[in-house]
Amino acid sequence: QVQVVESGGGLVQPGGSLRLSCVRSGRFFSIVAMGWYRQAPGKERELVAAVSSDGTTNYTDSVKGRFTISRDNAKNTMYLQMNSLKPEDTAVYYCYVDVIRFWGSKSTDYWGQGTQVTVSS
Repeated sequence: QVQVVESGGGLVQPGGSLRLSCVRSGRFFSIVAMGWYRQAPGKERELVAAVSSDGTTNYTDSVKGRFTISRDNAKNTMYLQMNSLKPEDTAVYYCYVDVIRFWGSKSTDYWGQGTQVTVSS
């Protein structure tokens, strides 16, 4: 089984920074993609940032220039550096990994439990 665990959320003032971490464990054949979603109260879950197996990244427009997704494969860890945070960034942030568990199998998503980010003065 593949597991992912997020950490790094918290309360921060507007304009501040946070770095979220996502550690993955378990055995699989390859990674297709991984990234971060968020869900604010009363809103649908939205993709924040993602990185594909070839290193291509994409971001939702509202975070471009402020958030950076990165990965450290040696540590099985993915990060989301969030700078210039705004109150509208307040949400529960979830990491996911999309992996192929066995050669020839379809890809499967695995999700973390979420970490709360609150931006408020």
